[in-house]
Amino acid sequence: MRQCLLRFSLWATRVVAAAAFWLGWGPVPAKAAPALRAGVATEDITPALGIPLAGYYHERRAEAVLDPLFCRALVLEAEGSRLALVTLDLIEVPRAVTDAAREQIAGQSGIPAERVMISATHTHTGPVLIWPGELSAIPGAPSPAVLAYTEALPGKIAGAVHRAVEQLQPARLSVARGRCEELTYNRRYILRDGSVGWNPGKRNPNIVRPAGPSDPEVALLYLEQPNATGPAHSLATWVNFAMHTDTTGGSRISADWPGALGRVLAGYHGPDHQTLVSLGACGNLNHLDFGWSWPQSGVAEQQRIATLLGAAVFRLYKQLQPLPAAPPRGKRDLVELELPAVSAEDLVAARATVAAAHDDRGGNFLALVRAQRILDVAARQGRPLRAEVQVLAWGRDLAWVGLPGEIFTELGLAIKQRSPFPHTLVVSLANENIGYVPDRRSYLEGNYEPESARCAAGSGEKLVETAIRLLGELRE
Repeated sequence: MRQCLLRFSLWATRVVAAAAFWLGWGPVPAKAAPALRAGVATEDITPALGIPLAGYYHERRAEAVLDPLFCRALVLEAEGSRLALVTLDLIEVPRAVTDAAREQIAGQSGIPAERVMISATHTHTGPVLIWPGELSAIPGAPSPAVLAYTEALPGKIAGAVHRAVEQLQPARLSVARGRCEELTYNRRYILRDGSVGWNPGKRNPNIVRPAGPSDPEVALLYLEQPNATGPAHSLATWVNFAMHTDTTGGSRISADWPGALGRVLAGYHGPDHQTLVSLGACGNLNHLDFGWSWPQSGVAEQQRIATLLGAAVFRLYKQLQPLPAAPPRGKRDLVELELPAVSAEDLVAARATVAAAHDDRGGNFLALVRAQRILDVAARQGRPLRAEVQVLAWGRDLAWVGLPGEIFTELGLAIKQRSPFPHTLVVSLANENIGYVPDRRSYLEGNYEPESARCAAGSGEKLVETAIRLLGELRE
C-alpha cells in the first residue's frame, strides 16, 4: 500500500510540473530584497576673505584660503524611504539653519525632518555664524557678511541634498569599526595638587594622569556600486571619529584635518570620491599628546592626523561588512535642560569682565569664558534649553545618534555601550550647538568646559537617557 501511494505521489508531481511547463505557470517568485540606492553631492561654502573666523574669544579675520570648505550630502534610499546625512566644514550648525534647511529639504526632496541629520566638523578656521537676532561670542554688532553667509546656508544645504537625490543610483552599503590609537587624548588632567587642569602643557611635571577616558574608535560607512571589486567604483566614505578639530590655527580658511583626510582618501579612490566626516563625543578630547615634546599645530599637524586616521580607514576597508537594504527610520525628541544658576552679582561682574577684555590674551581667559557664559544664560531669562536628540536607524544593525553640542566622551561611550544596535554611531554637533555638555562628575572638577557650559549639571545624562529610549523604540 505504501509503495502505491509513493508511486501516485511521484506521478502527480510530474503531472503538475508538466502542466506548469505547458501553461507557463512557473514557480512562485520569491519576494525580491529591497534595493538600496545612494546619492552624494557637494556644495562649496568657502566664505569671502575678510570674514571673521570662529573658535576663539577674540576676533580674527580670514586673510587667505588654505583649502576650501564644503557642504557634503549623502542620501540613502530603500523601499521608497530616504534619509539624508549632511556634514558641514563649519564650527557649528545654528538651530535656525537646521530648521530652515529641513523645511526646504522636505519641500524639494520629500525627506522628513526626523530623517535629516546635519552636523558640523567643528573647524576653528571657518567663519563665525550668527543668525539674525541671536547672540555672538564676540562682543559688538555682528558683521553684515556673517549674517548674509549664515542666512544663505539653508539654501545651500537643501540644494546639496536635492542634487544627491537626483544622483541616486544602485549601491552597496558596508560598515566597519576599528581603532586608531595614540591620536585622540583626553585634554583634562589630574594634577599633583589634586586639581583638574585643561590642556596643561607639554611635558608638564605636575601631570598625574588623564581625568577621564578617550575614545579611539573609528567607525565608517562605505558606499560603492553593487558589483564593485575595487576602489575605483566607490561613491563615498562616511567617517566617525571623536577628536576636536582645532589643529591648523592662524587666519587662513581651512577644513582642518577632516579636509586633509578627504584628500588622502581621494588620492586612493579618485577625485570623485567623497569623504564625509562626523565627530564622535569629543567635548573633552583633542589631538595633543602632552607626553610628546614636538609641536602639534599648523598645516603639518593636520596632515599628520590625516595620514594616521587614513591608515586606520584603509585597514578597516578589509573588514567591511555589507548591510542589507532596509527602509530607514528616524525619531527625535526635544529635551528641556536646566540652566546654570546666575546671581545678580555674577551678572555685574561678567559685564565688567567683557567690557575690559578685548581678547583672551589681555586678561584671565577663564574669567572671560565664565563671563560670556553668564551673559548668555542671563539673556535667556530663565527659559530652559530645548535640545534635540535625533536617532536614525537602518535595519536592526546600524543606528546614528545626533547630539546637539560638544559632548563629553563619557556620555558618548555610555550610549554606545547601552545601545541595542551593534553599530551605533554617535554624532556631536548635530542639528544645533548648545555648547559644552560635560558629564555630571566633570562639573565638580571645574575648569574650561564646565565653566563654559550653558546647561546645568545632569544635562548630559538626560541626553543619554533620551537617546537610549529612542534607540530602543526604533529597534523594536
